[in-house]
Amino acid sequence: MARASKTKSRPRKSKAKPAWTARLRRFFWRALAVGFLVVVGAVLLGRVINPPTTAYMFGESRRLNGVDQQWTAMEDIAPVMARAVVAAEDANFCNHWGFDLAAIKLAIAQGSNRGASTLSQQTVKNVYLWHGRSWVRKAMEAGITPIMEALWPKRRILEVYLNVAEFDEGVFGVEAAARHYFGVGPENLSAQQAAQLAAVLPAPKKRSASRPTAFLKKRAAQIRSGAATIREDGRAACFES
Repeated sequence: MARASKTKSRPRKSKAKPAWTARLRRFFWRALAVGFLVVVGAVLLGRVINPPTTAYMFGESRRLNGVDQQWTAMEDIAPVMARAVVAAEDANFCNHWGFDLAAIKLAIAQGSNRGASTLSQQTVKNVYLWHGRSWVRKAMEAGITPIMEALWPKRRILEVYLNVAEFDEGVFGVEAAARHYFGVGPENLSAQQAAQLAAVLPAPKKRSASRPTAFLKKRAAQIRSGAATIREDGRAACFES
């Protein structure tokens, strides 16, 4: 009678992951770490070194064959100008860490993104990124903003913003804007002039601070009132030290 042959079951070998996936993973994490360090380094430099230009300013300079911009220290800008810009663009500037969640929720409820972008986000966009609505830029902005908030004092963020914001075609920064519209230095701006300058920021190529429409006059009055309010209630304390 023939014996049934016994077949020995061989232990299954665990499939080793291909070496290239491990290398790819290491490369990804190293690239991410290097990218993070580069961003942190650039933001740290921006804390002490004034940006000579921005991507948008450079593009406009090439298109217009030059732009008007001169850096001015915060000490040489009328305090009412700083308060007017905060009141107009980001009233809770001193109370958030880069993102105004209440403003974001309100903007979503209203179906608009106007008012949701903080001064910190706008400074990141102007100094380190480019203008546009792509998701890539938005994601980068969201990543860099908290780094800037952690490394820069609020006063520095506002100082940089005031020097790179566009106030008219080819006119960048409050120094150029004050002289362009009113023929005075930024240290001599009145409360009304500051409010009118702040009122043009959402659409600098369509609005004029020296020739205000009825709408802009109404908006400037709201900003002037808001600037007085944030001074009284302490929401200007972080940049008026």
